[in-house]
Amino acid sequence: MTTFRQIVIWMLFAVLCVPAWGAESVKNLQKKQRKLQAEIEQTNKMLKQTKKDETATLNKLQLIGENIKNQKQLITTLDNEITALNHEMKQLSNTRDSLQVVLEGYKKDYAEMVRQSHYARMQQSPLLFLLSSDSFQQLARRARYLQEFAHFRQEQVRRIENTQAEIDIQNDLLQANKDDKQTALSSRKREQEHLQRDERKQQNMLNQLKSKEKDLSQKLKQQQKKVAELNKKIDDIVRKQAAQSSKTSMTKEQKLIAGGFEANKGRLPWPVEKGMISGHFGKQQHPVYSLVTIDNKGIYLQTTAGAKARAVYKGDVTSCFMIANTYAVIIQHGNYRTVYSNLSKLSVKQGDKVEPKQAIGTIFTDPEQDQKTELYFQIYKDRDILNPELWIAR
Repeated sequence: MTTFRQIVIWMLFAVLCVPAWGAESVKNLQKKQRKLQAEIEQTNKMLKQTKKDETATLNKLQLIGENIKNQKQLITTLDNEITALNHEMKQLSNTRDSLQVVLEGYKKDYAEMVRQSHYARMQQSPLLFLLSSDSFQQLARRARYLQEFAHFRQEQVRRIENTQAEIDIQNDLLQANKDDKQTALSSRKREQEHLQRDERKQQNMLNQLKSKEKDLSQKLKQQQKKVAELNKKIDDIVRKQAAQSSKTSMTKEQKLIAGGFEANKGRLPWPVEKGMISGHFGKQQHPVYSLVTIDNKGIYLQTTAGAKARAVYKGDVTSCFMIANTYAVIIQHGNYRTVYSNLSKLSVKQGDKVEPKQAIGTIFTDPEQDQKTELYFQIYKDRDILNPELWIAR
């Protein structure tokens, strides 16, 4: 093999050994894309369950806002996927071209070998070549030479066939990437149209709601009053339970549960199977009315009608109570407690032991709030309230 051919082989080896980060990147981006599309589908399902009219409501506005956020993320993901596919296609093309150079070299060598062996056969047959040996040792060497020559020819044929097969694989991968890119481009165009449509709808709803600010602000105050009553009742119960617990040491089992709960910070399952965070923890400005401030003692998770609330970790049900025609459940996990409010009916009772993701009740669907199905979820450590968003999986 010539020095040039050796260089080409080493170049090809270097190309093939480059880490396939492009392929992995595309795979991850496509996974993220499917997740975002599922979230958009879930939000659209919740939108379909709102009142069947064009009247603007805070619930519809919030759902459309969630869709817009996910659509923007999806478009960014599709842009990144297209970029990654372009990079991968370039790599595949370079690999194929390098293989093609190697293949042409193999073919050239084989053609030269066939030409030389044909010329040799015209000069002298293999049998005569062997019989014309001067000694037995020379005969043995010539027999070994003919055997190795035949083997080398077979090896060259094998190399040509394998290299051609590799080129065919690279061409198939390249075509698959071109198809993926076309799909991504079509999806991006479609999502851009959906985004523009929803942004127009969002602006129209904002204008409608701001024109009714006085009336809606009054309703919002009434809702906040109910939430304040709920928070006070939950806080009183939790503080009373925490005070009683402080009088005795935790059992070994309770310590294990508390340790497991704490170790899973940031990885606890959501208290709903599917949904979105519709109200964040802490003080924040109202999304529509700039003069209104909200102070959430937990998070709100909106889902579809009929959805169940579920325990985020194993523990003991220490309290089930009703307030404002809905139920709330408190579950103890050692010195931690989780609270699940706004349930229409319960699947557990006080004293029950629960496991992670076990259903504890059906979430209430409010006909007075545009059919909103929303769970109010809180976490306490002893008497201190915590931000649930830091504890549940992202």
